[in-house]
Amino acid sequence: MDKPETSNKRVYFGLFLIVVGSLWILERLNLIPAFWNDILISWQMLLVGIGVFSIIGGNKTTGIILIVIGSFFLIPELTDIPYQLRRIGWPVLIVAVGVILLVTQGSRHHRPEMPPNYSAGDKQQPTGSDYFDDFVIFGGREVYVDSQNFLGGKTTSVFGGTEFDLRQAKLSENGAVIDCLALFGGCGFKLPPDWTVKNEVTAIFGGYTDKRGSSLNHIVSDPSKTLIIKGFAAFGGVEIKYM
Repeated sequence: MDKPETSNKRVYFGLFLIVVGSLWILERLNLIPAFWNDILISWQMLLVGIGVFSIIGGNKTTGIILIVIGSFFLIPELTDIPYQLRRIGWPVLIVAVGVILLVTQGSRHHRPEMPPNYSAGDKQQPTGSDYFDDFVIFGGREVYVDSQNFLGGKTTSVFGGTEFDLRQAKLSENGAVIDCLALFGGCGFKLPPDWTVKNEVTAIFGGYTDKRGSSLNHIVSDPSKTLIIKGFAAFGGVEIKYM
């Protein structure tokens, strides 16, 4: 049986697809004025829509950033921007993203958010290496994780890629949950051979690939060591591998 949280995400995602499909139908039937057609059926609105879906899915920081970027590039479609303002457009966008990161990170310091699979009764207290929150845009990063009480994390790749090497890590008693967002980018994970991986990634023009099958041969996964990988991939992908 699906967990309520997973079921709710599917409902929201279904509504999102209904809205997108309906707008597309109206556009094909020429029922949307040309002006609004260029705005509603655009890559900018796609970013805004994915941002809204990310917030609903619990990835607030990434969702807000995507909405801001999509809205920023929509402004020239809605009104004429004076030359002097257009010259400072990119710096303003960079500052806005920086402010969002500072504000959201600051709120976490005041109200620490524990991983969803962490229990107050766990024998080990979480440390900084047990749970990661990674964000990459227009770049790449390789991260080595050797936590002996790994709880999971959040990773966002926008026009970039991240790869996590978890082969020396050990899962917490309750397993681990990793929330991924891959937008025109990718997230890769190198895992121990005996981990059981549960896929809850939603993909649009993207994909989820587990390449461990050809590498593990006779190694049997351990159900008590379960890693849940969830999230959203659009024009990107999430990849699992052993080597």
